[in-house]
Amino acid sequence: MQSAREQFAARLRDAMVAAGYEPRPAVLEREFNTRHWGKPMTLHGVRRWLRGETLPDYRKLTTLADWLQVPVQQLGYGEAPQQHGTRERTPPAWNAGLGYQDRELFEIYLRLPVPKRRLARDVILAIARAHEAEEAERG
Repeated sequence: MQSAREQFAARLRDAMVAAGYEPRPAVLEREFNTRHWGKPMTLHGVRRWLRGETLPDYRKLTTLADWLQVPVQQLGYGEAPQQHGTRERTPPAWNAGLGYQDRELFEIYLRLPVPKRRLARDVILAIARAHEAEEAERG
């Protein structure tokens, strides 16, 4: 019988293939680190995930599941997201009310590597704070 780590590794490899990626450590390291906001993973660390030697923590598992577009429970634990006959409600898309120009901007932002996303976020926050200060002076 396979251990939980080996079962996770098999699910991770299957999810990568289903999403159109080769289940190789270099691919996993690159794609994971461009999406995860925490400390980056090393090639050795992601290799251990793929070999079934270790498991990611929940934050890293969530990043993997979001990237591979699979439910966290399914990727991490092999469980179906719906339990006890209840239907899982899909929340409305966060971008449902945006126009095409704003959607295009967000899509471009999401394709940026994480360090450049952080820079863009910092610039936007600085502009927003300056705007709030101007509004406070006027009103």
